[in-house]
Amino acid sequence: MIRFVLDASVALGWIANAPPSPYAVKIKQDLLSEGRAVVPTLWHLEIANWFAIAARRRVIDESQESTLLFALDGIIGRAIETEVSGVSIRQALATANQFQLSAYDAAYLDLALRERLPLATLDQRLRLAAKKAGVELL
Repeated sequence: MIRFVLDASVALGWIANAPPSPYAVKIKQDLLSEGRAVVPTLWHLEIANWFAIAARRRVIDESQESTLLFALDGIIGRAIETEVSGVSIRQALATANQFQLSAYDAAYLDLALRERLPLATLDQRLRLAAKKAGVELL
């Protein structure tokens, strides 16, 4: 079984990009076969925020939202675990400053470092920071 930290950019790549990137599709296939993703609690808020903004901007309608959420719920229930220990403000700030990241992205990098797991992300700045920190990228 493959375990890794899943950045919201990849999950949003499944639903927000048409067509989705080959990288996002590959990560989704890994999750649906043998993979298991770990996410910080803020991952759920980032996903919810995309839905709120997409609905407000009329990128998706209620029917599409319902369909996408149903599909996402299936993946979440099957292959995504939420890390519940919380985010240290000091640690997130230190990582954000060290690697010139947002505090949100720093939470993903810190989780990967703490759990010694590879990171799946489409965010180029986070990918660069992960390499500098010695975190394996999927």
